[in-house]
This record gives sequence, structure tokens and C-alpha cells, in this order.
Amino acid sequence: MISRLFCTVGVHPTRCKEFEDSGDPEKYFQDLVSLAKEGVDKGKVVAIGECGLDYDRLHFCPPEVQKKYFEKQFELAHAMKLPMFLHMRAAAGDFCEILAGQKDKFVAGVAHSFTGSAEDRDKLLSFSNLYIGVNGCSLKTAENLDVVRGIPVERMMIETDSPYCDIKNTHAGIKFVKSVWSAKKKEKYDHEFTVKGRNEPCLVRQVLEVVAGCKDIADIDQLSKIIYHNTCRVFFPHDLDSVADALLTGKPDL
Repeated sequence: MISRLFCTVGVHPTRCKEFEDSGDPEKYFQDLVSLAKEGVDKGKVVAIGECGLDYDRLHFCPPEVQKKYFEKQFELAHAMKLPMFLHMRAAAGDFCEILAGQKDKFVAGVAHSFTGSAEDRDKLLSFSNLYIGVNGCSLKTAENLDVVRGIPVERMMIETDSPYCDIKNTHAGIKFVKSVWSAKKKEKYDHEFTVKGRNEPCLVRQVLEVVAGCKDIADIDQLSKIIYHNTCRVFFPHDLDSVADALLTGKPDL
């Protein structure tokens, strides 16, 4: 059995000023390389990220700085031969332009927490080795659900992005949710309950249910196996044989 907890190494677009604020951007980058190598050697780092572009929060970092160091992190992914965990918010044009320009350094990856338009979706799907990650924030409105319907299940991943991005009662996708967990306020923490108001890993089941519901997929277990396999194909490509065996037995063990 493979350990269940893994991580990524990278710089979020809203934090990219740290490269220059450090006083030595190249040393900052080399420190990332060292950290990634250490993590890979320990079997814990499986991707580079979260990196990309976020034009919704430019007060944290201007677009030119974001673009410069988004491109720089492709060098890290290429050096480590790792996939990328990507962030794209209100920046599909520049994001896809950079990705196209760096395609020789891009093994595979996922654009997580996708909340874009159908046009944005189709731009991402034009990259054959890029998957689209869906969570509660991807399922808020009827328009969001229409966009998700157009993502082939073979190109999709699901996530919680906890502790935020849960599916709320006001979301369009709530009508498809079947699984619920009892919750308590954090002041009354009990390991048998979720924490009220906090998105937690178990709630990924709700994301799966909404995806199945909006795409009119009756066999939710088969859907989960396909999405599970997508995730393993990107982040655990050397373990695909064991993944395939797990899927055939219906008992994923990774």
C-alpha cells in the first residue's frame, strides 16, 4: 500500500512577489529545486504547484510578475519530471498561451478548482495532457453545471479544496447531494463529527454526487473509478498496474 498523504512544491500566483522580495530570485528558485528533490527522494512530492495565474486578486501580485514566475516553474517541473498542480482564475487567455509556449516542459497536470466559462473549459481541453479539477466552487450556479456537463469524465478530477469551497444549500448542485454528515461547532470538536462550516475531505463524495447528477450518470461507482484512475494516471503513473487491479476488484488501495 502507498502512503495516502502527498504534497506539492511550488509558489501560488498570489505569492509570486516572494521571488523578487527575497532579494535573489535565482536562489529562491534553487531552494525550491532542493525542496522538491528532497520531497521526491522521500516519496512525498508528486507535483509542482500550486502555480498559475490569478487575475481576481491582483492586489497581491501584478500580472507581469505572475506570468514571469509561472513560466519559471515549468523549469522546475521539467527538471523534476513531475506533473503540475495548476491555478487559473479569470486568466484563461494568458494561462493557455503560457502553457502552449511551455508544452515541451509540461508532462501533465490539472487545472484545479475550475470556475471558468465553457470557452475557458474548451481552451483547457485542447491540451491533451491537462485535466480539469472540480469542487464545490465549480458547482454554484446553473451555468457552472452546464460547463461541468461538457467536461469529459476521462478529463476530470474532483477535489474539496478544503477548508473552503464546500457545496452550500444555495448552490445549484445541492439538489444532487445525497450524502450528509453530522456536524458540530469547532468549540465542541468530536472526531465522530465534521466541523460545522468547514469543508472536509469526506465531502468529496458530495462533489462526486453532483457531477454524476448533472451529467445524468446513474453508475456513480463507475464514475468514481474513472476519476480515481485519472488522478493516479497523472500523479502516480508508475503505480498504474496496481491502480488497474484495484479498480477491477472495486477496492482502490492507494
